[in-house]
Amino acid sequence: MVLIVLCLLILASGYFAFQSAADRDEGIRRGLDIAGGLYMLLEAEETGEQEVDQDTIDRAIAVIRNRIDELGVAEPVIAPQGDDRIRIELPDLEDAEQAREIIGRTAMLKFQGPDGEVIVTGANLEQARAERQLEVSPNPFVSLRFDREGSELFAGATREYIGQPISIHLDDEVISEPIVRDVVTDGHATISGDFDFEEASELALLLRSGALPVELRELESRLIGPTLGQRTEEIAAIAAAAGLLLVILFMIIYYRGAGVIAGIALVFYMSLVLWILNYLPTTLTLPGIAGLILSIGMAVDANVIIFERIKDELRSGRTLRSAMESGFQRAFRAILDANVTTIIAAVVLYQFGTGPIRGFAVTLTLGILASMFTAIFVSRVLFDIWVSRRKPGTAFNL
Repeated sequence: MVLIVLCLLILASGYFAFQSAADRDEGIRRGLDIAGGLYMLLEAEETGEQEVDQDTIDRAIAVIRNRIDELGVAEPVIAPQGDDRIRIELPDLEDAEQAREIIGRTAMLKFQGPDGEVIVTGANLEQARAERQLEVSPNPFVSLRFDREGSELFAGATREYIGQPISIHLDDEVISEPIVRDVVTDGHATISGDFDFEEASELALLLRSGALPVELRELESRLIGPTLGQRTEEIAAIAAAAGLLLVILFMIIYYRGAGVIAGIALVFYMSLVLWILNYLPTTLTLPGIAGLILSIGMAVDANVIIFERIKDELRSGRTLRSAMESGFQRAFRAILDANVTTIIAAVVLYQFGTGPIRGFAVTLTLGILASMFTAIFVSRVLFDIWVSRRKPGTAFNL
């Protein structure tokens, strides 16, 4: 009775996990290749004496991300590709032309007084960086350095607006509003406040992004329709369901009652992965679905190792209970070694890959961790309950 109740609960969990994941509004976040949207590839071109380096790309990404936030796009992908390119993926986008226009406009950084008058612009800002001086204050701060013209303008403004805020605008959005405490006459100003070093670094990056030293040229742009992505998602879901059913059927035919236990554990494994994807801030792509399907085979592989070890122990004359204990214990090391090596490969893919490759690595890693948990813990609990309910002396076929 206990085993039946647990199996029903697992099946119910799998059903609700699938329903939740299938909800395109509240379920798992879909990537560009599933939900459709806009794909852009930009290339940074040098202007003047400024070279395209990592800081330049980071500054450009900060500006683009700040602009895309205006569009309200959920889970946009804005990432460097190579040394001088930026990849942009905007899933489930309604107006592609508006997105192109917003991304392509020139960045404008402005320092404005309380009356709205522009004091200096990003063109006058030579340097902005996060610093920390423990002998002065435990909190980090952002140091600014203006050019000669900017120094004169800023000195006059700080003298006029002492005790009042000077707002800093990037693309007409206020990113900081510090209060003037002292008159700045040498062109070196600081912005301090109750923020950590990471927040100070982000503010400094936004300030440096106000006057981009490079131009961004559009190399590639394409609009992916949601109908194509939805159809592809349906095909992938059918493939995953067919793979899961075939694996369960094989386990039942080959291992009989133990195969049923493995099948129930696989259903629990799939529901666990879907719940994790549903609540973690991850984006599911088609390669991610491929990683999920691949992990199904790896999930049942652990059960095969365990069952074969139990069969070996039974052949050596052990009792069923003793064979089960020994089988799970001796199979653990083989399962751990195989999964750890695969996780290492997935971590390498995530570290050095981009976009879809990372999606594949994430789902593969989640699938491996979930499969280890189900094979070592869930399968063991179900198997133990099943064995304990058998009448003494009844035949056992595995």
